Order: sequence, then structure tokens, then C-alpha cells
Amino acid sequence: QVLGVLNGSGFDRVSYPPSPGQQVYRLEGESLASFLGFNPDGLEIGQLKHYSLPVRLDLTRLFQKHVAILAMSGAGKSFCARTMIEELLKRGPGRGRPAAVLVDVHGEYTDLAEAPEYQGRVTVIRGNKMRIGVPELNGGDFLEFVPDMSEMQARELQQVISELRRRMREGGRPYGLRELMDAIQEAEMNSNTKAALLAWLYNLQSLGIFDSFDDPALESLLSSGSVIILDFKPMVSLRKKQILVSYLVRRLFELRKRECIPPFILFLEEAHQFAPSEDRAISKSAIEMLAREGRKFSASLVVISQRPVRLSTTVLSQAGTNIILRMTNPYDLEHIRRSSEAITSEVAQSISSLPVGEALIVGEAVNFPLFVKIRKPEHLPRGSISFEEASRNYEARESQRFADAQF
Repeated sequence: QVLGVLNGSGFDRVSYPPSPGQQVYRLEGESLASFLGFNPDGLEIGQLKHYSLPVRLDLTRLFQKHVAILAMSGAGKSFCARTMIEELLKRGPGRGRPAAVLVDVHGEYTDLAEAPEYQGRVTVIRGNKMRIGVPELNGGDFLEFVPDMSEMQARELQQVISELRRRMREGGRPYGLRELMDAIQEAEMNSNTKAALLAWLYNLQSLGIFDSFDDPALESLLSSGSVIILDFKPMVSLRKKQILVSYLVRRLFELRKRECIPPFILFLEEAHQFAPSEDRAISKSAIEMLAREGRKFSASLVVISQRPVRLSTTVLSQAGTNIILRMTNPYDLEHIRRSSEAITSEVAQSISSLPVGEALIVGEAVNFPLFVKIRKPEHLPRGSISFEEASRNYEARESQRFADAQF
């Protein structure tokens, strides 16, 4: 099959075959890289299968229309995301350095902050230390946090919020949920509405994630080339995590629209937890909004999931580039095949037999679907040791502890 004709600026697609008897040459090196759409200044995420050719993906083509990294557990999706983040951190001034925010559900990336070459550029924020500034919230935000709230009740709440904001502008102190509840107590409104609002706000207050100001203040941490890792490992409550992600996404998007922060890439691990396909989730509408509108404001989304069939079809369909590692679940494979025209039944079958660490890249970032060996991250996570090694380490520690106890 003739894919195209190489020219000085790239390639042109053709629909006619070569003439009989024409010589055939093997395309290699820079010509092959150009033909496939690689950029010498791009992110080097691996090596082209069957070629010793680095795969350097153009930053804009990769991130402008969002990315989905999909794989079964243990197939290498977190390594792939980690490699991307390392490549972003390597970019120097003048090369185009977006900021990155990573929602780290299992605490797999936090050790990046300890790498000497990334000192001062990677910040880890513990999820259980994050606080949402109540003065930044309006009635619509609370409507998201409390799905049972009616729009009429949200409007009543907004009137109280507007009055508190007026007092702040006139020199009053920032307010938290306690002050908001006191203001509702004093407000004139239907007694049933008042009781419902107070009950919901009391429930939100019990979560311990609200305060009178944002902590941290994202605009003070995000700079060109910086990475913020939100470590959700200490957190158990999915509701808390969804509320924090919902607020985070909307806050980042609003700051970006006002150009208060640089272009950013949001990496979302376990994306199906925050934007599920069928279940109701507090963070779902915010993530779908970013997927639909983010590219207009240089706000990119990278969703990482082991269960694409459970991931919002709106989010998945907005991913311009899919990086698909090994996946064997037939429902997930069929879901992926339907979401991308470039993935045929034959290609889907190949996905199920991929070795660990190899990926199919398809979409905006490349000119043709490619099988790529993802490179190992330069800084491996602390937990990336074999089962045998973990067992040996434990035995060695126990033996040493027993020996120490004899003296």
C-alpha cells in the first residue's frame, strides 16, 4: 500500500499505486521520522518498533487535542505518563514549556520531587492537606458538590453568597462554610429550603476540605515548566477526591482563560473514577467541559485508564491521540475500536498481544498508526521492584532485626 509522497515540508497522501517496475527503497533516518510526523524537538517517548529510530512527538500535535493512555493493569501506562512528564521537565526556556498538574491516585509519582535535576520545579501536595476556598465558590459549584440540590435552592444560596462577597469587597474578612451557614440562618427564605441548605453545607463541612481561602493557591505554584503532583494516596473517600478534582479542573480552566497561569496539561490517573461512562460523579461535568473546551485556551487533558469502557464517551471521543498499551478485555477493546476510526479489527487484535511496555499510538500526534516501544523512565518509582526482590528485602530486614535483638 502506498501511504504518500515525501516532499520538503512533510508528505502528501496519494491514491494511485507506483508504476510497474519502479525501484523500492527502504525509508530510514530523518526521512522516515519526517514521513511519520516526528519532530526533532519533540518529546522522546520511545523507539519505533523494528527500527532504531527515536519517537519524538510534536508537543502541539500531541497535547492540543488531548491524549488518552489506555492499558490493562501492569501494562505500562503509568510508566508512559511518567516518561512524558520527564520529557516535559527536560525542556529548557525558549522551547515551549507548559505547566503540568498530575492527579496521582496511588502516590506513584511523588518521588520525582526528590530527583536533583528537578529540584524546585516539582511540587507534591498531599490531597488530605488541600483546601477549597469557599469565597471562590458560587451556587453552581455547590450544585455540583450536592447533586440533590435543586436549581431553585442553588439560586437562594447564590443570593446569600453575593451578599457575603459584597461585604468582603467592602473590607470584610474571607468567609468559610461556618460563616456561610450563619448567613443562611439570618437570611429570609423558605424554611424548608433553609433547612435543606444548612444540612447539605453541614455535611460538606464534615469532609474537612473547605476553608476561607485556597490552599495551595494554584496561581502561585504554576509557572512555565513546573509540575504539581496531587498525591491522593492518603485519601480513602472517593467523594472527597471527586470534589477536589471538580474544583481543581474548573479553577485551572478559569485561571487559564484569564491568562493567570501558563498553558497547562492535566494528567488524570484512574480517569474512569472521576468521569465514568454511566455512573453519576461529582467531577464528571468539569472534566467533560475541559475535554470539550480546553484546546481553545491551551488547556490540555491526558486521561489514564485501565477500563476505557467505564470512561465517559464524551471525554474519550475528545482525545485526539490514543496511546494504547496491552489490553485483553474484549469489552474494552471494542469500546476503543468504536472510538477511533484508525483502529481496525486486526489492529485491535494486535493490542491484546502487545508485550508489556509496547504501545499503539494513533491519532493527531502521528501521521500513521505506529507500534512503539515506550522507553523506561529515567527515574523509576520506588515501588517498581520485583516480587522476589521485595521478598528478599523483607527477609534481610527481619534477619537484621533478629540479629540486633541478640545484643
